[in-house]
Amino acid sequence: MTIRDVQRDALLLAALPHVAFDGWTDSGLLAGAADAALEPADVLRFFPGGACEAVGAFSNWADRQMLEAVVGSDLSTLRHSEKIAFAARARLEALLPHREAVRRSIGFLALVPNVPAGLHMLYCTVDEMWHAVGDRSADFSFYTKRALLAGVVSATTLYWLDDESDGSTESGAFLDRRLADVLRIPQLGRRAGSLLHRLPNPFRILHRAGNRRRRPA
Repeated sequence: MTIRDVQRDALLLAALPHVAFDGWTDSGLLAGAADAALEPADVLRFFPGGACEAVGAFSNWADRQMLEAVVGSDLSTLRHSEKIAFAARARLEALLPHREAVRRSIGFLALVPNVPAGLHMLYCTVDEMWHAVGDRSADFSFYTKRALLAGVVSATTLYWLDDESDGSTESGAFLDRRLADVLRIPQLGRRAGSLLHRLPNPFRILHRAGNRRRRPA
């Protein structure tokens, strides 16, 4: 990583506690810059696209933590579905100290102008997961695997946000159940149509999260 990358991460991580209360706003990012001993101008320098770019950097940071966990672990004895489950859990574990910032991110990405960016972030996440566990498919299953996993990751993340179980064990069990439904690789091509129909749609998930965020107290 370059010095710029390190500083950008430092600003992002310093801003997350403020994001938990203020949302993805200029004030939250400026407070993070102050905490990271950076200048206010650094917010625009590191995130010229504003809050949406900062949310994307947060998602990318979580993806990188997930990749480090996968690369640093011996998963050779695990089945493909178990490797994917490990990667998904590793990402949620990295996000655990920043759960409220994740909640704010979902609310932000549920806003109509931000939905395309949110879906792009989701695609990048599931693509990184499949590559991390050694998937090299280039046929029709390349797309179906990512579409299926996108629904699993979306649904599990929403479940995890309200999971108060010790060590998020209930979220882990929820993830395993969803993966058991969709990651049956030898049958993937034959079953893709029906599975995609049954899977939670990321568009609907983002819309539901936005409605929940806008609901009066």
